[in-house]
Amino acid sequence: MLGALRLSDGATIEPFADKRPHWATYGSSITHCRVAESPTQTWPAVVARTRGLNLTCLGFGGQCHLDMMVARMIRDLPADYVSMCVGINIYGGSSLNMRSFQPAIFGFVQVIRDRHPDIPFVVMSPILSPPRETVANAVGFDLRAMRQEAAEAVQTLRRHGDQHIHYIDGLEIFGPKDAHLLPDELHPNAEGYKLMGSRFAEKVAARLFV
Repeated sequence: MLGALRLSDGATIEPFADKRPHWATYGSSITHCRVAESPTQTWPAVVARTRGLNLTCLGFGGQCHLDMMVARMIRDLPADYVSMCVGINIYGGSSLNMRSFQPAIFGFVQVIRDRHPDIPFVVMSPILSPPRETVANAVGFDLRAMRQEAAEAVQTLRRHGDQHIHYIDGLEIFGPKDAHLLPDELHPNAEGYKLMGSRFAEKVAARLFV
């Protein structure tokens, strides 16, 4: 608790005006980046530093299920760019199936669009996880099908007028050639997170966050 603040004679104090564009990103433990070398070395932090962004990172370990309360929170944040990496927790929890996954993406995006109708919005599908690529979960979903469904959801939104929403295949950010940086076959190691950051900055942020 701050008890007192004293200024030297002649000194002044004023709020810091952060003029960097605001970026909100949502995801799972892979966005949380628990094993990163430091908070500055998570993949979202690498992107934010590279592109000069004011970052709000909403990485929820095990809890990225396209919950509407999270969409409402992002809707109410200042944001110039929004992105989300969705699928891996939904796979693990079997919380959505091929009937409900696309509608959940539609609803999540549309809630945010209530107050951010025209900003760039990136939907990224799961990165590589070898045991989950072709093995169906309890509701018959695997990661290959999830990527296809996410891509189709974005295409549908674009056909219906949202020209500022974009899809990125998670394998472009962390794919089969990077498997040696995936010690538990699910989460990248510290080096893998830095690689994700540099690739997202190059392939996504440099093109869309301008």
